[in-house]
Amino acid sequence: MTTRTDLSASPPIESRDDLLSVFAGGEKPRADWRIGTEHEKFVYRTSDHRAPSWEEPGGIRDLLLGLTEFGWMPVEENGKIIALTGADGTISLEPAGQLELSGAPLQDLHQSCAESGRHLQQVKAIGDRLGLGFLGLGMWPDKKRSDLPIMPKGRYEIMLRHMPRVGTLGLDMMLRTCTIQVNLDYSSEADMVKKFRVGLALQPVATALFANSPFTEGKPNGYKSFRSHIWEDTDPARTGMLPFVFDDGFGYERYCDYALDVPMYFVFRDGRYVDVAGESFRDFLDGKLPALPGEKPTVADWTDHLSTAFPEVRLKSFLEMRGADGGRWGRICALPALWVGLLYSDTALDAAWDRVKHWTIDEREALRHAVPGQALDAPVPGGGTVHDLAREVLDIASIGLTERAELNAAGDNEGGFLDPLRDVVASGKTFADRLLDRYHGDWNGDVSHVYEEFSF
Repeated sequence: MTTRTDLSASPPIESRDDLLSVFAGGEKPRADWRIGTEHEKFVYRTSDHRAPSWEEPGGIRDLLLGLTEFGWMPVEENGKIIALTGADGTISLEPAGQLELSGAPLQDLHQSCAESGRHLQQVKAIGDRLGLGFLGLGMWPDKKRSDLPIMPKGRYEIMLRHMPRVGTLGLDMMLRTCTIQVNLDYSSEADMVKKFRVGLALQPVATALFANSPFTEGKPNGYKSFRSHIWEDTDPARTGMLPFVFDDGFGYERYCDYALDVPMYFVFRDGRYVDVAGESFRDFLDGKLPALPGEKPTVADWTDHLSTAFPEVRLKSFLEMRGADGGRWGRICALPALWVGLLYSDTALDAAWDRVKHWTIDEREALRHAVPGQALDAPVPGGGTVHDLAREVLDIASIGLTERAELNAAGDNEGGFLDPLRDVVASGKTFADRLLDRYHGDWNGDVSHVYEEFSF
């Protein structure tokens, strides 16, 4: 989740044009398109697999402080370090101490994967010193909610109070999940619309390929991606597949209306988060928030609010692909490769859209609902399974990456970053399937083996 790192003054919103300018301001010529990769990982004590608190010796605070040795600059809230900024982006904390890198906007996947590698080397170096390890899964495999600490961030206090009012699994989303995401650019409103539609339609394919959360509290939970299932009962007002994106005439205006109708969580004022959970941003525009009578929003308040909508694809001044479980390094590199291949080539984007453009709202929703449990075995509109569709999608993404012709020093293009996904398709087994095979095999039902065998 977004961490406020820029505390400079923001201009007031004077008109609807100021709201729309956030989206229109993201338009860039193709030469300026960038790739921003985000990934989260669980932090645990190597001695007993416990999730460390922020304040304990050798805990999350000390991890962040240790990372300043690599040039990262601290960001504080109420005198407590809660994030870091640097040349490689922002390091921040999810509600229960999950550590996230929101990477810098980079030109190609070679740079993005190298950035992820640097980050993991740095956190491992400090983690080894502190007795901390890092786990790349979509959900804590063994922890109860009550086992987990809460980070000292004001926005999380508000969200933790609000989540049980609107769904049964929102606290699990906050406390027990990790994801990999990629942020991508668009050249125009029409380009945004086409990418948004392809991203939404094919998000379940990404969910299946990255399915990596089959355990809850030490036992199989009946899902391949329980993290994805959690989003189905988190908060219906701010999640989902956004069927209106496929309506004729969709664009910045319609997404703006959607975002205005998403209930608020907070307003950031004077270094603290003011609880306005459930209130209307439309009322805020009119100066009618009960907690801030007469006060009207700034552009920063609007961008904060946009970060509190959680659909499968999210629009800010770029598009976020949000369907994948957390994973280890190869998968961190593979997620942006999948979406860059599909969306940053006209040839690939056209082919992907041709594949999904005839699907109905009900068919898209059915696929979204089936994938968390069935993953590659889920049926797709028109016949076949996600396994079949994933093979087609990877072929299209490969064409797109070849067309981009972004080469490393050895002369390789970006297509090799798809290899972990090609392995999933070739074997017919997601990472969740492999974890379950181990659980029912040589692990003898003891999920704690995941810490020794599948940490970073």
